[in-house]
Amino acid sequence: MNNNLPKKIPIFPLSGVIYFPKTKLPLNIFEQRYLDLVKDTYDNNKLMGMVQSKRNSNEIYKVGCLGKISDFLETGDGRILINLIGMTRFEIIKEIDNKKKYREFEVNYDEYYQDFNSKDNTESEIKILKDLKNKTKIFFEKNNLILNWKEFDKLDLSQQINTIAMISPVSNEEKQKLLETKTFLEKTNTLSEIIEFYLHDEGGFKGSIQ
Repeated sequence: MNNNLPKKIPIFPLSGVIYFPKTKLPLNIFEQRYLDLVKDTYDNNKLMGMVQSKRNSNEIYKVGCLGKISDFLETGDGRILINLIGMTRFEIIKEIDNKKKYREFEVNYDEYYQDFNSKDNTESEIKILKDLKNKTKIFFEKNNLILNWKEFDKLDLSQQINTIAMISPVSNEEKQKLLETKTFLEKTNTLSEIIEFYLHDEGGFKGSIQ
């Protein structure tokens, strides 16, 4: 675990966007409070949190992903374009009162220390991911989704599983469930179950695994 991570971070709540470690997320910022957030973040440590907001509510989920701004461009019409590089997941402890237009929270990273660990995957993990990849190819073809598999194969296994989880056309609740898994194996098995569910659901995307 990286002890230098900030315990207080600004949060960008965004409905329908689930963001995983070791992935890249482009954002087009135009709302004033989030323009303030991004400018303050870029001038400080470049670290901000992304959390999914709940449907029709001001509430947000308790687990999100810390990102680092890697690109920053101010446009001529008042927008800011950024890229976020996913670092690690966090759990929200409490909201911090401030006088800013955007929200800040105290967070804890302890449950997701594995996001920083680099280890060799076991043969069983490699086999499970290979099986998942085969299912994913069928799943994507059925939904007319295109992925550059040659480039995909250059990623490490954790990047591969996070990429599939991030771009798969499954429900936001299912993606949140994937984000909150603790281990590589748990995430891979959960994602495999979700994709199998959709592949065998003749009615298409009408249900979801809870």
